[in-house]
Amino acid sequence: MSDMTTMNCNVDELIAVLMSREIEDFETVACGTISMLPASAILLAEATHAPNIDIIIRGSEAYGQDIGRDMHFIAQRGKMDMFFLSAVQFDSGGNFNLHVLGDPDSPDRRFPGGYGSGMLAYTAKKVMFFRSEHSTRVFVPKADFVSGALKTGNEVSRPNQTFFCFTPKAILRWDTARERWALRSYHPGESPETVQESTGFPLLIPADVVETPPPTEEELQTLRTTVKELMIESDTYANWATTAFLPA
Repeated sequence: MSDMTTMNCNVDELIAVLMSREIEDFETVACGTISMLPASAILLAEATHAPNIDIIIRGSEAYGQDIGRDMHFIAQRGKMDMFFLSAVQFDSGGNFNLHVLGDPDSPDRRFPGGYGSGMLAYTAKKVMFFRSEHSTRVFVPKADFVSGALKTGNEVSRPNQTFFCFTPKAILRWDTARERWALRSYHPGESPETVQESTGFPLLIPADVVETPPPTEEELQTLRTTVKELMIESDTYANWATTAFLPA
């Protein structure tokens, strides 16, 4: 298990900080509904190193109205630089599942699915997956249902995309050339071996894989003060922000 004590943060803070680092200035960055972690990551990036990003947080009155509410049309025009997605399952073939567990015709559990997520996964230039659990029930050999795919045939037109997945244990990246999930970095308290043990399929593990640089005091302080206050004042997942972060 990742050593959160050593990193002086909780899991939500860790994932928010790590995702924020991937956001570059002047990008158009969006997340959908029920997207608390991406929203905090986006606002953290704006407050630290990317002050000129265009932000769309679906469901927030404060973010996105000036550049158009419909992020789907923005993505279809090739203007979406980054979008965030979670899923109940990720599999070895690059598929993700947002819909059901078990037999799709008679599922054990149903989930809300994804409003346009399948399309956005094919059109955003960078897709940031995230999940607050890293286990063999999340990372499976074959997903029960395919809501979207990172691997498609030549007949499918999609941009040159980058895919990452952020978890409490590691950052994974999709290796497009080899069509495999690869270990980009492992968090403090973890190792390539412990990450692989918690993954239900073989990962590509580069010989030079590194430990994830932990959140800095500046990143955590900004998240716990500036970002928290912005989320509460703008009513952007305000109830979640009230309790999600450790005291400043």
